Amino acid sequence: MSPIQAYAAATQPHALPAATPAQRARIEKTAQSFEASFISSMLAPMFDGTEPDAPFAGGAGEGAFRSFMVDAMAKSIARRGGVGLARPVAQEMLKLQGLS
Repeated sequence: MSPIQAYAAATQPHALPAATPAQRARIEKTAQSFEASFISSMLAPMFDGTEPDAPFAGGAGEGAFRSFMVDAMAKSIARRGGVGLARPVAQEMLKLQGLS
C-alpha cells in the first residue's frame, strides 16, 4: 500500500452500523421526551404569578395541577415539531451508541 493510500484509508470516516427501526424509534421517543421537558421548563415561568379571574378560577386545585397542564402543553408542542431540539439530540444519541 502506498503512503497516499495508507493516508486515505486512515482518514476515511468509518461507516457506523445502522440502527434498527426499534432502536431508532426508542431514541426518537427519548429525544422528543427530552425536548418536551425542555419546553416545559421554558413555559413554567410564564405562569408564575398569574391567577385566573372568577368565575373560572380553579382555586387551590388549579395551582396544584398547573405543572401537569404545563407538561401536557409541552408534550403537545414537542409532538407537533417542537423547537427543533429533538432531531439533533437523537442524532447525538445515535453517535454516542456508535450507530448511524
